[in-house]
Amino acid sequence: MAKLKIGVFGAGRGIVMVRQILGNPDAELVAVCDKYVPLLERCKKVAEEAGLTGVEYFTDFEDFIQCDMDAVVLANYANEHVPYGIRLLESGRHIMTECLTCATMKEAVELIEAVERTGKTYTYAENYCYTPVRWEMRERYRRGDIGELMYAEGEYVHDCSSIWPGITYGERNHWRNTHYSTFYCTHSIGPILSISGLRPVKVTGYETQNMPYMRNLGYAAPCGAIELITLENGAILKSLHGSIKNNGHSNYQINCSRGAMKDIGDGQLSIYVEGENENCRGKREIYKPAPVVIGSEKSGHGGGDFFTTHYFIQSILGDPVAKERAIDVYTAVDMCIPGILAYKSICNDNNSVKIPNLRNREERDAYRNDTFCSFKEIAGEQYVPNNIQEDVQIPDEVYEEVRRRWIAGEPG
Repeated sequence: MAKLKIGVFGAGRGIVMVRQILGNPDAELVAVCDKYVPLLERCKKVAEEAGLTGVEYFTDFEDFIQCDMDAVVLANYANEHVPYGIRLLESGRHIMTECLTCATMKEAVELIEAVERTGKTYTYAENYCYTPVRWEMRERYRRGDIGELMYAEGEYVHDCSSIWPGITYGERNHWRNTHYSTFYCTHSIGPILSISGLRPVKVTGYETQNMPYMRNLGYAAPCGAIELITLENGAILKSLHGSIKNNGHSNYQINCSRGAMKDIGDGQLSIYVEGENENCRGKREIYKPAPVVIGSEKSGHGGGDFFTTHYFIQSILGDPVAKERAIDVYTAVDMCIPGILAYKSICNDNNSVKIPNLRNREERDAYRNDTFCSFKEIAGEQYVPNNIQEDVQIPDEVYEEVRRRWIAGEPG
C-alpha cells in the first residue's frame, strides 16, 4: 500500500510533526511551508538526516496547496487555522490542526460544516490528552472505577516570559500579543473532556490583572484566566491557564462519586477508590502507568506529540481504534469554544454564558456571524480589546527590544 503523502504548514511548531511523520511507516513527508526561511532550512536538515531528499519547501501557501498531498498538518498561527483548514478540506485533503481549533464562534460553525460537507478526516492535536497518566485516567474513569464525575481541575500554568522573544519575534500584532486571557484554553480543558467524555454546557470567565513582566515583553492582556465550566451531567470543571508564576506546569484531577484521581507529576497517578457501601474507607495507590505504545514517551509533551500524529494518520487509513481515540471536530470545538465564551462572560461582568452543542444544526444559526474576538483582522465590527480592565499602551520600543533579544538568542 502506498504511503500517505503529508504536508506540514508552519515549520516552527511543525518540526515536531515533521519528526513524527518521518518516523511513521505509513506516511511520507512531501512538503513543508513557512514564510520564515530559516525554519524551512531546519526542517530540511531534519528530513535529509533521516534520508529523505525529495521534500518540497515553500514560502507561499498558494504554491504549497498545489503540491501532491493527501493530508496536511496545520501548525501555523493559532488564530489562523480555520480559513486555511477549510481550503484544504475543500481541496480534498484531510487535516490535523495544532492548538487552537478556532478563533471565533463563526469559525467553529464553518469548520464543522466543512468537515461534514467534505467527509474528510479532521483531528485535533491536543497533545496534553495523551500522556500515559491522563490516558490511564480516561481508561479507568470510563471503566467506571470511581463512579460519576462531580468536580474536575485542569491547569496549564505556563509562564512564557523567558521564551517570549523566541515565540513572538517582536511582532506587535503576533497572535500571542493580541489574544485575550481565556483564548489558549484547550491544554487545561481538553484532558478533562477527553477523560470524562462529557460536553461543556455553561461557562463563567475570570481573569487576573496584567503584570510588568509580560507588559514589558509586549503583552497587554491579563496574564492568567479561569473558566468555571458546567458539564452536561452537572459536574463542575475549573480550568486555569496563562503566563503566571507557578510551582508546577500542569495539574489534572477528577473527583467522583466513588473516588478520585490526580496526575501528580513525574509520570505518576494517585488514585483513591471506594467499593460499595465503603464511604471514606477506600484504597489509595500511587503508580506509574505504562505507555500505550512503548517508545512513545520519548516524544515531546510526555508522549503526547507521538499520539496526535499517529492517530491522525491511522484514522485516515481507517483504523477504528485510532478513530475512537483521535479528537474529532466536534470534541475539538467543545475544547475550544468555552474560552471564546468565557471572554464574553468577562466582558459582561462575569455573567455565565451558555455553550451551544454545535453537533446540532439547529443551534448553529445563532453563531454564523459571531466574530467576537480580540483579533482585529477577524473580528471586524465585533472587535474587543484583549484588556478591558485598563488601557495599556505599549510603545514600539518594547517590540524593538524583544526583536533584538530574539535575533540575539537572549531570553525574555
